Amino acid sequence: MAVNPQKIALLTDSTADLTPAMREGKPIYVVPLKIRCADGEFSDGVDIFAGDIYTRLHRGELPHTSLPEGGSVSDVFAKIRADGYEKVLAVMLSSGLSGTYNMVRLQGEHQEGLEVAVFDSKSGALGLGATVLQLWEEIAAGAEWDTLVRQRAPHLIANTFPFFSVDTLEYLYKGGRIGKVTAMAGSLLQIKPIITFAGDGQLQSVAKVRGRRQLLDKFVDLISSHAQGREGRYNIAVANGGAPELMAELLAKMQAAFPKFVHCWEAALDATLSVYIGDGVVGAGIQFID
Repeated sequence: MAVNPQKIALLTDSTADLTPAMREGKPIYVVPLKIRCADGEFSDGVDIFAGDIYTRLHRGELPHTSLPEGGSVSDVFAKIRADGYEKVLAVMLSSGLSGTYNMVRLQGEHQEGLEVAVFDSKSGALGLGATVLQLWEEIAAGAEWDTLVRQRAPHLIANTFPFFSVDTLEYLYKGGRIGKVTAMAGSLLQIKPIITFAGDGQLQSVAKVRGRRQLLDKFVDLISSHAQGREGRYNIAVANGGAPELMAELLAKMQAAFPKFVHCWEAALDATLSVYIGDGVVGAGIQFID
């Protein structure tokens, strides 16, 4: 592990899509969200995964998501303290989708022996994961706690732009995220919406294309619009939910369009978000470091 003299730990939740390999050697702790299924309640990334959700959705079951257990959040804080850390920088799933941020914020206010700063990522999946990973890069490079809390975390949250496509609008409709008419029209016309996070952390559609192949160029166009006129360092990221081959094509396009990236991260979607968007999902994003 890189030098971490300020003894700072990072805390996030299972929707950050950080695999054990991505967290290895880094003080990144994860609180799992809960998923209620027909045969019981499970912990995202612990005893249920995205592939399990796809199987359930395809057979007609509609799982439901819920907040982490309060005890599990307390247990993670206790583990961080026991591991010798003194400060916790927490970045959580968008408050527009979940109460996880607020739960962790409230618990963080009552942690003896730990200085805790909790941030609403206004994002999820690759946007959230990229923010956590970049914050670790800066901790390892010696960034001061006050700088991380007052400047770097807010900057990265405001300058991270993820986009996702969904293969079907069915699950967003069933989960109450969009209306029936929108879902029917999308299915009939084979329209594939591209979704991002609005300023309030809610999901919003920013583009629509017909057919899967047009998606890849549209991702690059959308991200290019954010990159226009900007100089300095940046990270890129791609993700998929049950569509690894399509993600590989998107990755190649992203690397060609944005070749000066500092990091290029790849992720697979978590079980929680998969409840609402199903499989056949791809995503891409850019994060401006400077």
